[in-house]
Amino acid sequence: MFFDTHAHLDDEQFDASRADIIQRAWDAGVTAIVTVGTTADSSEINARLAQSFPSLFAAVGIQPNYAGQAAPDDWDRIVALAEAPRVVALGETGLDRYWNFAPFDVQQDFFDRHLRLAQTRDLPVVIHMRDCAQDVLQMLREARQRGPLRGVMHSFTGDADTARQCVEIGLYVSFAGMVTFKKSHALRDVARTIPGDRIVIETDSPYLAPEPKRGRQPNEPAWLVHTAARLAEVCGMDLASFADLTSANAATLFRLPG
Repeated sequence: MFFDTHAHLDDEQFDASRADIIQRAWDAGVTAIVTVGTTADSSEINARLAQSFPSLFAAVGIQPNYAGQAAPDDWDRIVALAEAPRVVALGETGLDRYWNFAPFDVQQDFFDRHLRLAQTRDLPVVIHMRDCAQDVLQMLREARQRGPLRGVMHSFTGDADTARQCVEIGLYVSFAGMVTFKKSHALRDVARTIPGDRIVIETDSPYLAPEPKRGRQPNEPAWLVHTAARLAEVCGMDLASFADLTSANAATLFRLPG
């Protein structure tokens, strides 16, 4: 079986076919999916979805590119949602210097809020990082000095040294469809360096469709098997063993029954 650690099943592209997409994932062997919030509104939707489908769990948070649009009470809504049934993580949070849709100090403020709440509630954080590895690592180190920290680097595209530092801090590293792209040789080299007990997989659906589904939108959790197959090859494992490994890692990360 496979565990999709990051999807956005609240996306409007799924409105007409959400139940069918979740069933197709199950039929493909994807028996657990974490559907991830990006705003307070989407976090509420994902929390409800997780209570409606037995294969779903939810992460709640405010993604850095939406931090500048957050209403005054949105953070309080996230804090409340952290206690909701089947909410297993906080996020998507982190930092982004590529799009720069929100002032960087606002992004840092919200990232810090997620990290502190995660440590208080003993929840993992789902971390977005784009063109700002050192900024993210600095805040993670500061958080780690305060106490234990659990989390996952979502859709990782950084270099091996950044991945190593993330693992040393105590995080898992997740790979999405980009690791299957024909030109992603460097990213596959990074994947080979991840300790076996720290690698997980995701679709980031409806985005980042893997080969051979690339260019077909929307991406969906059933297509996780293509990413898993490519990574299994990269890591020198058979697909069933790699599926078992990454699912067990995800269950440990989110503290779910094995």
